[in-house]
Amino acid sequence: MKESKTLSEMQEEVDQYIGQFKEGYFSPLAMMARLTEELGELAREVNHYYGEKPKKSTEEEKTIEEELGDMLFVITCLANSLNISLEDAHNRVMHKFNTRDKNRWTRKDAEENGNN
Repeated sequence: MKESKTLSEMQEEVDQYIGQFKEGYFSPLAMMARLTEELGELAREVNHYYGEKPKKSTEEEKTIEEELGDMLFVITCLANSLNISLEDAHNRVMHKFNTRDKNRWTRKDAEENGNN
């Protein structure tokens, strides 16, 4: 079974990894460029699996999971470099969705009870 980690544990693990190197974290602007690059790679994989553009036989096999992992690593680096807790950021955004957007979508329980 895979080991579960909290966001804090993942941030600490990434910080320990980056801390081994004299270069440390890249600048926030460089990380944004890297995040954009990784997003493009994710988009390419999604297009290959779900879109109309099949992979060329010469293209390296990657997965959506791998590309999401790359993005998560860069996001974690960016958060760490700016001293941002991803757990706090997650809690804030969930609060926003649970308050501002609480009635935006059709709830399954409302549909099941015939209350559209």
